Amino acid sequence: MPTPESAAFLAKKPTVPPTFDGVDYNDTPRLKAAQDAIIREQWVKSMMARLVREELAKCYNREGVNHLEKCGKLRERYFEALKDAKVKGYLFQQQNYVPGQDNPVGQDQVAAGVKKPQDGIFASIPAEVAKANEDTRL
Repeated sequence: MPTPESAAFLAKKPTVPPTFDGVDYNDTPRLKAAQDAIIREQWVKSMMARLVREELAKCYNREGVNHLEKCGKLRERYFEALKDAKVKGYLFQQQNYVPGQDNPVGQDQVAAGVKKPQDGIFASIPAEVAKANEDTRL
């Protein structure tokens, strides 16, 4: 197994941040690297929660009836780690970006004229048809 300082370790270390900021969706290798980075970050958080859970179980077994007093810090740390412990995937982040906040470069050019998930079902209905439908409902 390579050590953290070895060349083999540094070659496998990811260089892409776990976000879609600045990723052109037409550039497939960069898109896949961003997806992999997001999944990798979620797995790291999940495994960290698992390690804290194992330490908490050892503390419960070791302390017995005093576990409420002795294991409180581990319990709180585990509850905080549980918030991010689920591996959710990357599709939600990839498809539902917030413009101006994490707007990927090139996304608007790729999806020009195509409905986005945040547009809703009725986004393609012309305004005058929607207005007429509202008037008839009253």
